[in-house]
Amino acid sequence: MKRVAVVVLEGAKPLDVGIPAQVFSRRSSMPYTVEVCGVRPGLIAGGDGLSYHVEHGLEALEGVDLVFIPGYRTPQLDAPPVELLEALRAAHARGARIAAISTGAFALAATGLLNGRRATTHWHYSRTLAEQFPEIRVDERVLFVDEGSVLTSAGAASGIDLCLHILRQEAGMAVANHAARRLVAAPYRSGGQAQYVPQSVPEPYGERFTRTRQWALERLDEPISIEKLAENAVVSPRTFARRFRDETGYTPMQWVMRARVDRARELLEETELGVDAIGDLVGLGTATNLRRHFRRVLGTTPSEYRRAFSREVQNDSGGDGPGRS
Repeated sequence: MKRVAVVVLEGAKPLDVGIPAQVFSRRSSMPYTVEVCGVRPGLIAGGDGLSYHVEHGLEALEGVDLVFIPGYRTPQLDAPPVELLEALRAAHARGARIAAISTGAFALAATGLLNGRRATTHWHYSRTLAEQFPEIRVDERVLFVDEGSVLTSAGAASGIDLCLHILRQEAGMAVANHAARRLVAAPYRSGGQAQYVPQSVPEPYGERFTRTRQWALERLDEPISIEKLAENAVVSPRTFARRFRDETGYTPMQWVMRARVDRARELLEETELGVDAIGDLVGLGTATNLRRHFRRVLGTTPSEYRRAFSREVQNDSGGDGPGRS
């Protein structure tokens, strides 16, 4: 079991606190335990008329694997407590990952752990974050940023995307998808997806492209070109490519490739199919193609991924041996 701590600060936003606490809550399908804590035990005044009573102080961060810092009110005015910054630095030095939701990025930035790295926050505060912490490369266009040991996300809803992203990395696609179904949330939104659609983009395009993405997901085993996608969306290929990137952060064909790799991940976790068969089912044709794209996107091989995330130990039929992978 991995340990997760959610640190509640003065003025904490209710959704930001509740999202990681609920996503990682202990249950049979989740290999995590969660503790909600404050700088010290007791009553904490939150935002939006709510308060929190926490049983644990910063000692809860000792030995944890993952720390969440939910967003809080007036981050540009309220400096985080020094003892919190010291505890976060110590947890990071011990190997914990630190994840900030929304304006929690200000507390994480104050530790210095984001210096020289990319980060994001709610678009309303992104300019202030950049001005207060010029050593950070602030990107207001994205839903979340993963810099390995430190992660940041935009507004509250993107905290769900960040949590599911972490689950995909640490527990596999099946666990992440199960959590998404439990939350009635989209199972996958890339971190590069825009925080909000510019007003100049007509609303019908968004609806149209959602249908087209679903159409593509149902046909990953078939040849898919930008021309076919644009035809389904009833726009020109040039318009489709431009609008699609605005909406998702990916080019159409980058998105299709990621969808194919993610479908391959599910099949590796949940079936005993050989890698040749999986490559064919997800539209990559051969095991060689699947291995090449898998390594480029995920930095590992299909067989290594299967060993790490399959529900049961697989026999040699799923390995990367000759003729199968």
